[in-house]
Amino acid sequence: MRTAYLGTSDFAAAVLERLADSPHRPQLVVTRPDRPRGRGRRLAPPPVAEAARALGLELVQPDNVNDESARERIAAAKPDELIVCAFGALIREGLLAAHPILNVHPSLLPRWRGAAPVERSIMAGDEETGVAIMRLTAGLDSGPVCLTGVEPIAPDDTYGTLAPRLQELGAGLLLRVLDERPQCVEQVQDGVTYAEKIGPEDRTLDPAATAEVNARVVRALTPHIGARVQLPEPGTFLGVLQAAVREPGATGGLRAEGERLFLGGLELLVVQPPGGRPMDAAAYLRGHDLPTA
Repeated sequence: MRTAYLGTSDFAAAVLERLADSPHRPQLVVTRPDRPRGRGRRLAPPPVAEAARALGLELVQPDNVNDESARERIAAAKPDELIVCAFGALIREGLLAAHPILNVHPSLLPRWRGAAPVERSIMAGDEETGVAIMRLTAGLDSGPVCLTGVEPIAPDDTYGTLAPRLQELGAGLLLRVLDERPQCVEQVQDGVTYAEKIGPEDRTLDPAATAEVNARVVRALTPHIGARVQLPEPGTFLGVLQAAVREPGATGGLRAEGERLFLGGLELLVVQPPGGRPMDAAAYLRGHDLPTA
């Protein structure tokens, strides 16, 4: 089957690698333009662009995938299926009407429609998540579902440990849909939730929240986005890369106890000061004064 692939993120790059090693190898890969990344803010290609080049796949990076020139380039590849995975931009009516489109979405739809389903499932304390292969429609992840797979969320899972399992699951489900062509079923309307994009307020640990809630935020944003805690100096934040619940249910502000650092009942184990490198809490406290218990 002839396919074209639209994706951007590391998650999408992993799925692309499996697709390229199948009989449904894409005729064309479409991804977003290069963007500034890292501390130096140097232009860098999206992960899917790097994967496509390594795989020897034809690649385009339009400014807007919905523009006529981009739509014409996709049409020239003559795909039987257009596949979308973590592309990061809306697919509008012109493309929707021109091609049958499958979407690889890492949640158990209709739960966690939207931009950040993996992170939101961990933040919410869900015990399981999964991947749904669905038909893309004009609604936000509301199209009919062709196949799903379930993946448990372990108590110590981070985004970094859960996402690779979902990538593997999603790639396998996608290939099954392309091979077996199962009937797609409309989603039920009960249980719809939305996974909003992660913003600065979502990253910031809340002294009024319990240790368990803040711990889930740390796990959900590790290692790709990063949680943070407000420092006493206004407008400054300390990155939090690893933490552990010491007093379940406890709340409270940032404090030092000897060489240990706490936010309420949550112990901050690995932190990253502004402009600095990751370090354990003891190393951080040797160079910084914080309120003590």
